[in-house]
Amino acid sequence: MGLPALEFSDCYLDSPAFRERLRCSEQELERTNRFLKDVVKDGNALIGAIKNYSLAVQKFSLTLQSFQFDFIGDTLTDDEINIAESFKEFAELLQEVELERSMMVQNASNLLIKPLEKFRKEQIGFTKERKKKFEKDGEKFYSMLDRHLHLSSKKKESQLQEADLLVDKERHVFFESSLEYVYQIQEVQESKKFSIVEPVLAFLHSLFTYNNLTVELTQDFLPYKQQLQLSLQNTRNHFSSTREELEDLKKRMKEAPLTCKLPGKPTIEGYLYSQEKWALGISWVKYYCQYEKETKMLRMTPMEQKPGTKQGTTVHLILKSCVRRKTDSIDKRFCFDIETVERTGPITLQAPSEANRRLWMEAMDGKEPVGMEVELNEIGFRFVRKCINAVETNGITTEGVYRTVGSNIQVQKLLNAFFDPKCPGDVDFQSNDWDIKTITSSLKFYLRNLSEPVMTYKLHKELVLAAKSENLDERLGAIHGLVYKLPEKNREMSELLVRHLVQVCEHSRENLMSPSNMGVIFGPTLMRAQEDTVAAMMNIKFQNIVVEILIEHFNKIYSGPPEDNNAPPVPPPRVATRRHKPITISKRPLRERPLFFGGSVEESEEEDSCGLAPNGVIAALSPDVPKPLQRSRLQRPGEVDSGRPSPESRGAGEPCAEVGVGRLVSRLQEGGAKLSSKPANSIGPTPHALKASSLQPKKPAPRPGASCREGDYESFPKARLPGEKPVITRPPMRPPDPPLVADQEGGTFPGRIFSWAHPSDLSSAYIHTCTHAHSLTLTDFEP
Repeated sequence: MGLPALEFSDCYLDSPAFRERLRCSEQELERTNRFLKDVVKDGNALIGAIKNYSLAVQKFSLTLQSFQFDFIGDTLTDDEINIAESFKEFAELLQEVELERSMMVQNASNLLIKPLEKFRKEQIGFTKERKKKFEKDGEKFYSMLDRHLHLSSKKKESQLQEADLLVDKERHVFFESSLEYVYQIQEVQESKKFSIVEPVLAFLHSLFTYNNLTVELTQDFLPYKQQLQLSLQNTRNHFSSTREELEDLKKRMKEAPLTCKLPGKPTIEGYLYSQEKWALGISWVKYYCQYEKETKMLRMTPMEQKPGTKQGTTVHLILKSCVRRKTDSIDKRFCFDIETVERTGPITLQAPSEANRRLWMEAMDGKEPVGMEVELNEIGFRFVRKCINAVETNGITTEGVYRTVGSNIQVQKLLNAFFDPKCPGDVDFQSNDWDIKTITSSLKFYLRNLSEPVMTYKLHKELVLAAKSENLDERLGAIHGLVYKLPEKNREMSELLVRHLVQVCEHSRENLMSPSNMGVIFGPTLMRAQEDTVAAMMNIKFQNIVVEILIEHFNKIYSGPPEDNNAPPVPPPRVATRRHKPITISKRPLRERPLFFGGSVEESEEEDSCGLAPNGVIAALSPDVPKPLQRSRLQRPGEVDSGRPSPESRGAGEPCAEVGVGRLVSRLQEGGAKLSSKPANSIGPTPHALKASSLQPKKPAPRPGASCREGDYESFPKARLPGEKPVITRPPMRPPDPPLVADQEGGTFPGRIFSWAHPSDLSSAYIHTCTHAHSLTLTDFEP
């Protein structure tokens, strides 16, 4: 129920009913005063919480920015560069968001707290002072009236007249205080309708403008996120391939540690026992031996792991031959004989184990090698062609072809049948006995177990260095030249295989095998370092890149040698990390910041007739204000771009939301509402004191950057109705499939993104200072 009206005429009657109505208004003012105190208290708590949250986010961003990735190896791939720089990009994005938030928080006190405090202290506080004066003057008047009525009529006429004048004067003062008090109460009761709501509206406007900014930053972040997800997926694929190789190396290291030969180290080294014949008998002396296969140099250093024992002099011998010692010819195990240039008779050596003896004999070209190796010969070419024909005929559209592994038993069965010395090549690949997984696994097994890989040991380092080049053209040119340095049969085999892989990748929509995926599979198959080390395993990712480039540029590379017939100089490996950043979200056009208006509310009539510049500056007052570069909003599918009407195209009767909100904010910043004194009996609000659209979402609110006309609402997505639950969208569990990349022949490969779209294609909406959802028209508060 509303408050009863306080009539000015009742001030002269001062009836009990008037006092009761006055008491109700006073209680309402006291309730409003307590409400404002609570709003100010909770508002300060909210602003403090936002500040603390902002500080926590800034600290989090600094922590992200301080972390530096350290990678194994001397050069990073483009994907690894993206990942290494990702935390810095995340930190810069968070800092940009927090910069806008800090500006909003710094202005929040001026928008919300100060206007409410000013209204409470100046308006309600002034009303309380009026109340004290009213009560004081009333008490003084009624006490004087009581004394005046007790005067005797026998007093002199002059004394009675003087007393009447004093009473009339006090009555006039009391009635004046009563009128001023009632006027002040009515003024505060009416002005609180906008003086309290306006600061909260301005604060919410500032808060939602910041929220709009975060939405636009999210749109800017999407392309970077998608490209980073693609880099993460590629790196994950490289990791899976490298992990398999490392596990295999670790297993082989456990079985035979001496198979791991580092560059510049002897072919094999370790402890051996040598049989020494003396006059009094035979003894076995422990030596630390090092053998270099290239020079056939054997160094033997006598060793005794006892404290204080001096080590003997190293003996250098040139190896002539190596023969395994028969078991029945000596009572010791794991023995073999060597012949040297320096000594006439054979030297009998004993290894620590049978496996170690086999390694020494293999390194010294003993008469019992470890086993027969697969060669790149005519039968091998026939096997590869049959495998390729079977895959292209029956399994080229099979999902995960070459990625799915077949049965080891079936693979060994197929290889043994095809490479049978009695009838080599006598296998029908079209038979139902061999499925596609068995055929593809057999092909990979054959290529992986060649005595020398298809791309040769000699060119391995040069190919890896070419893949490490920053410039894509240099990579392609270097690899193009190195392909024609391969031996004839190796180049023929590589062309045969890569042509087949191109055919497989052209069906990537069905088999899901892109050039990048093929690189992960065939990188370790076609290329292999001569030494099995962890450092060599770390270069597998660059082997994958080489194969990927061969597939994507097959026509150019295998159509003929380079024009100069020489490969471009391969850049030396870098010691420091490259500073190249293929993707970034940091270098975007500067975003417009909301600008507050300097005009006061009293200037609204003149401002309503002026056009506005796009950045919120009144065009009539500042005709030469430069127009900032604006970015168009990202258009949704099926959405009609209605465009933004120019200020001149606004109708005369159409409200300008930018002017209303701008004047409101500037008014709050200048110190709150300016209340002018009004004559008696003119307290009610004017018919055009305040016009505001309903805050209920009766119509869907348009997004920023579009027209606010009523007829244009159909072109925007519908707003969520009150009570309607939002649709929860789960984030993707895996990165999206890469987009299609056209090759030189018009084919398409889903692979690496090589170039970015123009910034205008990745445009995002321009943040404006006006709130289009609820347009507000503010006019002067006239007496």
